[in-house]
Amino acid sequence: MTADVFFIDLEATSKENLPQKLSRLIKKAGLKDIVSDNDLTAVKIHFGEQGNTAYIRPVFIRKIIQTIKAHKAKPFLTDANTLYVGTRSDSVSHIHTAIENGFSYSSMDATPIIIADGLRGKSETEIQIDQKNCKQVYIGSEIIGADALVSVAHFKGHELTGFGGTLKNLGMGCASRRGKLDMHSNVSPKIKRKTCIGCRECEKHCPAEAIYLEEKKAYIKKDVCIGCAECIVRCPTGSVNITWNQTVPVFLEKMIEYTKGVLENKEKKSLFINFITDIAPKCDCLPYSEAPIVNNIGVLASTDPVAIDQASADLVNQQKGLPGTVLETNLNPGEDKFKGLYPYVDWEYQLDYAQSLGLGIRKYKLVKLKTLSY
Repeated sequence: MTADVFFIDLEATSKENLPQKLSRLIKKAGLKDIVSDNDLTAVKIHFGEQGNTAYIRPVFIRKIIQTIKAHKAKPFLTDANTLYVGTRSDSVSHIHTAIENGFSYSSMDATPIIIADGLRGKSETEIQIDQKNCKQVYIGSEIIGADALVSVAHFKGHELTGFGGTLKNLGMGCASRRGKLDMHSNVSPKIKRKTCIGCRECEKHCPAEAIYLEEKKAYIKKDVCIGCAECIVRCPTGSVNITWNQTVPVFLEKMIEYTKGVLENKEKKSLFINFITDIAPKCDCLPYSEAPIVNNIGVLASTDPVAIDQASADLVNQQKGLPGTVLETNLNPGEDKFKGLYPYVDWEYQLDYAQSLGLGIRKYKLVKLKTLSY
């Protein structure tokens, strides 16, 4: 048994430009079976951090939106707030960053941006999944509330997962702040007392009343902390930090379990798109972009989230690594580029685990759409 993964390269002609070709791709992949009339459709993307330039170009997102609208559905652009303190850690800053990076109301064909987990990352829905690491997961409520889901991921390298594609866009990207902390750490945040100024901002905004002041320094009651990460974004001096103590295999398992939670009520109502372009070695969450490790490849679409990530990784690894980038080993065609970047990460483990949870299959058939001739 195999899953169909549809592919377009980046060639265009006077008869069909690249946005038009993209529209044909997602139709071929089954969009008409995913969205119905008046479906509120979450288009989950990454808006890019301020200063980052590798995120998906807005002109392509606009075409995806227009194609969804042509099927009489009602799309909205969405992402969840970040765990770290940056330009996307609350909805106001997040939307401002999205607009600054080109995802404005007018450029997106009058499509709204709705941040999935609310103003401060606390608008979440608890989904019961009863899996190995997570009995329940915490997902941005607007994604759970949507009728349909179109995931649009920028495929690139990632420090914790080897690569970031559809599975990461869903599992990590749709989680609320508490969910993100749950994946990254198994203990409460830690306060750096040398820089803590005792302003009580963390204490005032802690919903669990887990923080107290002693000798003008903040302390966290670990047995009371619920892991919402509100203190991290409230601290004016950056003194509250994530404890990055989760082992890579457990982190990958948790991310996939969160992906299962995202898709729990979206059976046959989800489409997945991977842009294998500007293939940076690290996440788009960074406020800069390093040089791509291989040449641009194309765009994939599928109804199988496992197969599309497997196909994307295979296409990258078939390429010759570009000289003068941070990729210094495994440069030859067929060599593992992600192992070259992050030798300590077994990126295939996330695919195996996702397959074991019934999210999809690793075996796929690559269906290449021909470019319409002149």
